Amino acid sequence: MTAIETAATAGGRVAGGPRDGAGAVVDHRPATLLLYISVPVYRRGDVLLLEDQACNGLRLWAENFERLIVIVPVAPGEPPASWVPMAAAVGAAMERIEIVTVPEAYRPDRFLRALPGVLPRLRDAIGRADYLGFAIGGLFGDWGSVGAYLAHRRGLPFYVWTDRVESEVVRVAARSGPWKRRVQAALTHRPMAWLERYLIRRADLGLFHGRETYETYAPWSRNPQVVHDIHIRKADHIAPDMLEAKIAGLRSGALRLCYMGRADQMKGPHDWIAVLERLAQAGVDFEATWLGEGTELEAMRARVAAGPLAGRVKLPGFVRDRALVAGEVRAAHLMMFCHKTPESPRCLIEALTSGTPIVGYDSAFPRDLIAAHGGGRLVPRDDVAALAQAVAGLAQDRGALAALVARAAEDGAQFDDVTVFHHRSELIRAHLPRARQTGV
Repeated sequence: MTAIETAATAGGRVAGGPRDGAGAVVDHRPATLLLYISVPVYRRGDVLLLEDQACNGLRLWAENFERLIVIVPVAPGEPPASWVPMAAAVGAAMERIEIVTVPEAYRPDRFLRALPGVLPRLRDAIGRADYLGFAIGGLFGDWGSVGAYLAHRRGLPFYVWTDRVESEVVRVAARSGPWKRRVQAALTHRPMAWLERYLIRRADLGLFHGRETYETYAPWSRNPQVVHDIHIRKADHIAPDMLEAKIAGLRSGALRLCYMGRADQMKGPHDWIAVLERLAQAGVDFEATWLGEGTELEAMRARVAAGPLAGRVKLPGFVRDRALVAGEVRAAHLMMFCHKTPESPRCLIEALTSGTPIVGYDSAFPRDLIAAHGGGRLVPRDDVAALAQAVAGLAQDRGALAALVARAAEDGAQFDDVTVFHHRSELIRAHLPRARQTGV
């Protein structure tokens, strides 16, 4: 069963009315949705800037609810390249969206100083919404967890949302990097795990992005649901004629590999390089590109320059032009990945919608994505030799590769932003009681 087809597991809350695919009643009375999002905004004078995909998310939420109250942290300094003026990016829907800002305060001292001023804002926003939702994942400065706790103390129903197992990501970070980072991670990952479970147990609904996150948190949730948070339009899926051309063109020439994501330890960048080194030693003709910046990028570049991969691997860092990124993924024959932690990386979905098979370390998330049609190959986690062998086999058997490309496009067909946001919204309406019983 795919994520979009996941059946609801609890009954509806309103007598009569339309029902979802599992028979639960869906409440379509006008409603205000409160969201806490952890993606920060930046100020430029009176203008708020937000990451462009987060802006698309607000627009899509507004297509499914009459009003939004959005709680968002404000970060100091200059925004990253992909942050854009929020009002312009969201468009006309901004008239129905109220932004409530809170300070970014991830240091314990800053968090404790900010807390007395933030609590009244959170309580006020919670009291004015029909549905309450909080992205959680952190410790100090995690205002989503604070909001969820306040809702629980007031006896109000709420849902939690998370797209990765943050405490596990921090635990893995304790193994490498600067000593201060390792010490901080070692001290915080256990309290983070406790807080995650505490809030998930008390939430009326758990929305977990991807099967990996779902399987980790489902045992603690009263009503866990697999959802997705992607920003791929139907129009961005590979067109049938382009898919045919891609299949026809991959029967000869160098195998093109790509990856798109942060060059951080949790993504396994050095395993990725090690696989490529094995392919080079085996005489496989390939080209490879890693799109994204991160703490390991310079080390990756040094390793490529000093070894057998010089001239065969591109590591451009962050690429702002999404059209160029999409073109690189669509042109690739395989997206090769070496993920080390429980997460649900959206890049794998973007690959499938581009007709690019996913080949990498096995876990619940990629296994679920390709369960219907088999648009990828998976090997045991941390097994560099097995991954190199799988890629080399596809490089040699272009007929098998062509079939894999076609199956990848089939697996990706169900994923688009309008569908997945509507799916989440219907789960909220069907399975989350209203925090207040009056509409807007």
